[in-house]
This record gives sequence, structure tokens and C-alpha cells, in this order.
Amino acid sequence: MNAPAELLINTLSNFLQIYSLLLIIRILLTWFPTVDWMNQLAGFLSPITDPYLDIFRSFIPPIGGMDFSPMLAILVIQILSGLI
Repeated sequence: MNAPAELLINTLSNFLQIYSLLLIIRILLTWFPTVDWMNQLAGFLSPITDPYLDIFRSFIPPIGGMDFSPMLAILVIQILSGLI
């Protein structure tokens, strides 16, 4: 494999890993909505992660007050990472 293609694949793989981590942090922060400093961090992560999560929220409604769409969103990223 040539160097530019390898660089692109490594960059994409790293991006997916970092984005996956940001999604997990964003999901964990929703468990602590009353802590002030966490609201600031969630406010920073929301514009980054919500557009992707909204794709899955549009066809997986919350069930019993639980939002299961982030699990599918993370699964899709993991599948893409595995394919790369």
C-alpha cells in the first residue's frame, strides 16, 4: 500500500476511535445532569456529537424513557473501524 493511502486509513481510523470516545463521554454525562461543570462539558460536546446521534434518534424512539440510539451509533462506528 502506498504512503498516502496508508496515511488516510490511519487518520480515518484514529478519527473514528476519538469520535467513539467523545460519544461515550457525552452519553455518560447525560447520567449527571445536575453537576454544573459537567453541563459545560456537555455543552461543548453536544454540537459535535448530536448531529450524528440525531440520525439514529430519528428512527429509534426512546423506549421507556431510555434512549437506545447511542448504542447503535457506537456499533456503526465500531463496524466501520473494523472494516478499515
